[in-house]
Amino acid sequence: MRGRDAPSPISQERGEPSAIGESRGAVQSPPLRGRSALTSALAKLAPAALAFALLLIAWELYARLGGIAPTVLPAPSRVLTQAWENRAALADNTLPTIRATLAGFACSLLAAFILSALVDFLPRLRRAMFPLLIASQTLPLVAIAPLVVLWFGFGLLPKILLVALVTFFPMIVALVEGYAATSTEISQMLAAMGAGRWRIFWLARLPSALPYFFAGLRISITYAVVGAIFAEYAGAAKGLGIYMLSAKNNFRPDLVLAAVAVSSALTLALFGLAVLVQHFAMPWERAGRDSKVEPSEGRP
Repeated sequence: MRGRDAPSPISQERGEPSAIGESRGAVQSPPLRGRSALTSALAKLAPAALAFALLLIAWELYARLGGIAPTVLPAPSRVLTQAWENRAALADNTLPTIRATLAGFACSLLAAFILSALVDFLPRLRRAMFPLLIASQTLPLVAIAPLVVLWFGFGLLPKILLVALVTFFPMIVALVEGYAATSTEISQMLAAMGAGRWRIFWLARLPSALPYFFAGLRISITYAVVGAIFAEYAGAAKGLGIYMLSAKNNFRPDLVLAAVAVSSALTLALFGLAVLVQHFAMPWERAGRDSKVEPSEGRP
């Protein structure tokens, strides 16, 4: 005897939807989940975009109606206009800054990974190195940049060194802390299966450190452009730092702010690139978030 809610054979032959089919169809399809993720991301960005727009409007009104001279506080519209009119000079000075930023950050990333691995394999090295690394972060960049330029010249090398000095410390600390957060049970299981120290590091300790590493990466990458600009202030032929210095000496705050806007855009682009790399480098994290969302979406 069939229950009252059971689908009849006739309805199944006619292709009519049953209660079971309807409950199965309630689960959200992948395209809908993709649109939902995009909508959620836009919703998260909306408050920041609104606050930024209100800030620009208030700045524009104050600069136009407050009787402030453009040589003191130019309006955002003037900054945008001057940035467009001087776009060739801005682009010409942006490329050396990008080159120094990417080269310095790549060196910093490689050095952080190598030294963090050495510190993980040799605990005594950590006790010897970390006080020196902490001391390196107490050096004021304004004071050390001219010395680095004096020692290594006006080429690309001092800029690479200064960017690496600024961005190195957060990444190595994050990696070392990530290695230490590895589950003891996983390491013991791999050791019982005959895995050596390097294989345990590659299969267990490095994946465990990835969330910590990307957190340190996002912090470091926001300092990279600033480090390159400081290095250019100390001595360079071209770059955003030189462009800002020249505009300041010519009493052109609109061009200074235009260069600041370009450097901010570079920083945001690098930060977004770091988030994108994390998104593809840690697919298990994305799968974990999807598994948490799907049960609630499948409820009638």
